[in-house]
Amino acid sequence: MEENSKQYEEAGIPVQDEAEGAEDLEERDPESNSLTRPLLKRNRTLSSSPLAIIGTKVSHIESLDYEYIMGLIYFTAANFLLTTVAAVLCVCFAPTAAGPGIPEIKAYLNGVDTPNMYGATTLIVKIIGSIGAVSAGLDLGKEGPLVHIGSCIASLLGQGGPDNHRIKWRWLRYFNNDRDRRDLITCGASSGVCAAFRSPVGGVLFALEEVATWWRSALLWRTFFSTAVVVVVLRAFIEICNSGQCGLFGRGGLIMFDVSNVSVRYRALDIIPVVLIGILGGLLGSLYNHILHKILRLYNLINQKGRIHKLLLSLGVSIFTSVCLYCLPFLAPCTPCDDSLPDSACPTNGRSGNYKQFNCPKGYYNDLATLLLTTNDDAVRNIFSTNTASEYNPISLLIFFTLYCVLGLITFGIAVPSGLFLPIILIGSAYGRLLGMAMGSYTNIDQGLYAVLGAASLMAGSMRMTVSLCVIFLELTNNLLLLPITMIVLLIAKTVGDSFNLSIYEIILELKGLPFLDANPEPWMRNLTVGELADAKPPVVTLHGIEKVSRVVEVLKNTTHNGFPVVDDGVVPPVGLPIGATELHGLILRTHLVQVLKKKWFLREKRRTEEWEVREKFTSVDLAEREGTIEEVVVTRDEMEMYIDLHPLTNTTPYTVVESMSVAKAMVLFRTVGLRHMLIVPRYQAAGVPPVIGILTRQDLRAYNILSAFPHLERSKSREKGH
Repeated sequence: MEENSKQYEEAGIPVQDEAEGAEDLEERDPESNSLTRPLLKRNRTLSSSPLAIIGTKVSHIESLDYEYIMGLIYFTAANFLLTTVAAVLCVCFAPTAAGPGIPEIKAYLNGVDTPNMYGATTLIVKIIGSIGAVSAGLDLGKEGPLVHIGSCIASLLGQGGPDNHRIKWRWLRYFNNDRDRRDLITCGASSGVCAAFRSPVGGVLFALEEVATWWRSALLWRTFFSTAVVVVVLRAFIEICNSGQCGLFGRGGLIMFDVSNVSVRYRALDIIPVVLIGILGGLLGSLYNHILHKILRLYNLINQKGRIHKLLLSLGVSIFTSVCLYCLPFLAPCTPCDDSLPDSACPTNGRSGNYKQFNCPKGYYNDLATLLLTTNDDAVRNIFSTNTASEYNPISLLIFFTLYCVLGLITFGIAVPSGLFLPIILIGSAYGRLLGMAMGSYTNIDQGLYAVLGAASLMAGSMRMTVSLCVIFLELTNNLLLLPITMIVLLIAKTVGDSFNLSIYEIILELKGLPFLDANPEPWMRNLTVGELADAKPPVVTLHGIEKVSRVVEVLKNTTHNGFPVVDDGVVPPVGLPIGATELHGLILRTHLVQVLKKKWFLREKRRTEEWEVREKFTSVDLAEREGTIEEVVVTRDEMEMYIDLHPLTNTTPYTVVESMSVAKAMVLFRTVGLRHMLIVPRYQAAGVPPVIGILTRQDLRAYNILSAFPHLERSKSREKGH
């Protein structure tokens, strides 16, 4: 080590002692985490890397020695253990906690019920699993899990707790309906984004643009109130932890990547690299989605083989990630610290700075280790840092970009809680900074701002968000001067990405088989009527207004339908209608039929019941319950011969469409109103003509299912694309 130090001293490069590079941590405003100074002078953030224990005792060497091998073993073993904890919890206790959870939340708010998605077990596993997965150094973010955690908390609060230990307070019944539960979950999702990015307005817009299907003015102020509470609580904890006793939490304020002190000036020629970043973001984002789609299909095949395969896949990715993070910095050259600064100390990878000495001598740092061997948030701060044009080698950034592309593709989809935001930000910021280096003196825009634009473009190219993403980045960076070029980059990236494939969340929805209904129907749906769609389905199952118990039990056991039309025969029609017509009384739900059977609300004779008889047996809370199956009900042989009056429990005003209506128009109505069932009625009313000829559900209106029943529409679809 002394010989190497003498060689650097002879070359005229000062070598400083470790004691000279140490600084006392000063009291500072938690909001003042500016990135406008070089890495040497920026806020000194704590490092959670195990290398902090090893790197301060090593020197520049030509090959791996004992200390480096032991460092690799410790580093890999620690990450392996943390990944094991997260994966075992997800595989064995709550499989729904794996992944980001945002696609499932989006599907639920679209009208798709996802079982066990918001339970207490899922919440606990999500919290512990996220901590383990992020601490293990895996290439994933905590943003998606935080959105899911917020939704779980909101759902549990609205229901009064988990199903087994639910609080039966009377005022909670006001939230025991589908609409209020959707509103609470929407507020929880926006609060999760706010907690992840410290972006209250961005969280509201994220819920509006990406998550919620049905939006109204009351929901706007409710989500805004939720995010405001999150910001106030977060700020309070930051102030409490400003003394440094809370670890990483007390370092940094509400603004995560502050570039507010940078003066942004544009020239006419600057529009060229800005447009280029947008185009690259759209192309790379669509390519990222395409490759990730293939990898997720492969992972599905592996995960279907059982729990052991899920666990081995997660642990294999963890080992590969740890080896890459530890070994690749050896490819980067050592860079001397800038001795022109007032404080030319070059902190090691201890707890005093962002520079990572790694395998370099005193007075030198490894720029690739600075990016890889730190937390993801600190890596983003390092790449976003401004006035640091010479502190990163292009080769190091290229290695970083390639590595995180690979890790981002193979990590997402394993059985741990994971998010997509931060990996995509890291990838985008790397190629954005590389483009800034390539532009050199031809542009006035700082390399750190190029990194911000690159991250925004890749997120827009992959996730296809615009307004919410723009506000999130403005709140992250605290620089309104970036607004015009950020808007241009986002719009270009989204437009380019949309021309190739779907957004990443839509791809995940498709892979999971969740019947998500898009806002716009396919053009070929205008050429098909709902009557033709009903003819391709099995005959509709109807019940009479007063039905035998045996018939109800038979229908519930032999079908999987959740709604049944109720008709009455032999009704005296109004004047002008044919005698012997059949009346469509309404629609009854499976859950209500199960409730009737469980409560034994049977009649010995065939008659209609009075209103007081219904109120004695059922309350509004009973009818709001969604629990219970027909397998849990026991009916005796004598009870099978009794009757049930379905009239009081029937929805007498169901939504109906005429059989001549196009599927496109029916789908718009179905999605806009938020329906579960839509009845198809005939165009003509006459004796012998059934009052209802079919029933449409969400699955019937999906494009894939329609094309399976009508293959000729696929050919017309191809011809339309050709034109």
